[in-house]
Amino acid sequence: MPIKFGTFIPQGWKMELSSIDDPQAKWAKAVEIAQLAEELGFDSLWVYDHFHNVPRPAHETMFECWTTMAAISQKTSSIMLGQMVGCAPYREPSMLAKITSNVDVISGGRLIWGIGAGWYEHEFAGYGYEFPKPADRIRMMKETVEIVTRMWSEPDVTYEGRHYNFRGAQCDPKPLQQPRPQVLIGGAGEQLTLRVVARLADASNFGGKPDEFARKCEVLKEHCAAVGRDYDEIEKTWSPEVFIRETEAEIEAAGTQSMTKEPMESWVAGNLVGTPEQVAEKIGAYVDMGCTGFYPWCSDYPDTTTMRLLAAHVMPEFR
Repeated sequence: MPIKFGTFIPQGWKMELSSIDDPQAKWAKAVEIAQLAEELGFDSLWVYDHFHNVPRPAHETMFECWTTMAAISQKTSSIMLGQMVGCAPYREPSMLAKITSNVDVISGGRLIWGIGAGWYEHEFAGYGYEFPKPADRIRMMKETVEIVTRMWSEPDVTYEGRHYNFRGAQCDPKPLQQPRPQVLIGGAGEQLTLRVVARLADASNFGGKPDEFARKCEVLKEHCAAVGRDYDEIEKTWSPEVFIRETEAEIEAAGTQSMTKEPMESWVAGNLVGTPEQVAEKIGAYVDMGCTGFYPWCSDYPDTTTMRLLAAHVMPEFR
């Protein structure tokens, strides 16, 4: 599989737009960076599906996932549009089928559908959603994938599941992409989540340091063997933070750019931090383990130094 590179649209989730006062100016910056990513040759743009900031809710702008997707689809023309990842319990699956199908059509067939089980309990409580135990949230995600993908292709859908039941749902227009938009399932669970990936996904996003990534690849391989799925047809992707400067001195002077102020040594070890050469070496190690998609979040937003260095000096090494 070809190696793909994406980057995130700055939405405010990690407080990256807090230095800009006016909400309209924040949005203008998000659009500017999305368009720059397309100009620089990135394969995809990504958004988070969250309502509150991290590491704690801060009353700071956080642009919502699907309205952002729809708007950015009209400000770009060729770059793919993904979610890392949508939270299944936040929207009824039948409505989500309609939303995703519409976005694929209005974008000209550029949707990557990212979906997960959700984890940010403060958001669930704040927006009035129940917060089921992890196993139930994963089952809700599984049913959501089954429902959405059926509604993308079938004229009328009736579904009876543990969490969702409905009769005669229609979803028109259907997505432009055939046989369907890519389904990417994200999540840290090595058993339940990766079992769903083996059965239903086109791609999986799981990250961590190299030993963790390698272990999850092996677990996914076991799940694929159990259900008779070709492990190699599932894309394995990673979405770390990325921070690039031309010299090590600049990296050391900047210090940790971690959202949670993680110690420098740990942050560097688990993310794409370093000079272009060092970052390319790290990516190469993940490629050797089977990773085919790198969709990092630039830790220096709204500055675009990292994005430009990634595009100019790292991405060409893998194309």
